[in-house]
Amino acid sequence: MSAIPPLFGDSDGNYRIRIVGNSGVGKSTLGRQLSKILGIPYFGLDELFWKPGWEKSSAEEFQGKLNKVLSEHSSWIIDGNYSSKGGNLARGISTDVVWLDPPFVLYFYRIIVRTSLRLLGLGPACSPGCEETIQSLLAWDNIILLCLNHHQPMRTREHQNLLQSGVDIGGNMRRIGGWGSDLTNWLEAVRQQEQTRLQLERVE
Repeated sequence: MSAIPPLFGDSDGNYRIRIVGNSGVGKSTLGRQLSKILGIPYFGLDELFWKPGWEKSSAEEFQGKLNKVLSEHSSWIIDGNYSSKGGNLARGISTDVVWLDPPFVLYFYRIIVRTSLRLLGLGPACSPGCEETIQSLLAWDNIILLCLNHHQPMRTREHQNLLQSGVDIGGNMRRIGGWGSDLTNWLEAVRQQEQTRLQLERVE
């Protein structure tokens, strides 16, 4: 039986990569890393959904922005969830789905640090014009409460998705958990795969 490649792509050499997971697990960081390795554009659903001043896009506006991205690019990396708003439009045509599922204590600590840095103006906002403030942290849907409340529902949902479309049963979804080494090893495998692909292209 042949080994499962770190990324599948399609028959034309395009990658359409969907990254899912709870807030704070490192989706945007991974998206940017993959964009650099593969040389394809990265889009965060946060930036498509949120307007300046924390104004929400309607479902129709959000889906319109997402459909524009999907129609204009043959390869892409998209991170985020927003399944109730239409975020799964991208999942349905993905060549690869990556579920980031590190231990809760690890990524909850990360989101506390990230939010603290944003409050101090030392970290990038989740979307242009959406800076973290004391007022935004006191809102009922603040990022820390969302992280807490979505942990188990997110894991339950994505576990069910994995059972239906995991790479080990012929699907295109893989789970990356652990404390960091699993992700590091997978990214290195992606780099090696891309280097091999580029070398073969040069030979041809």
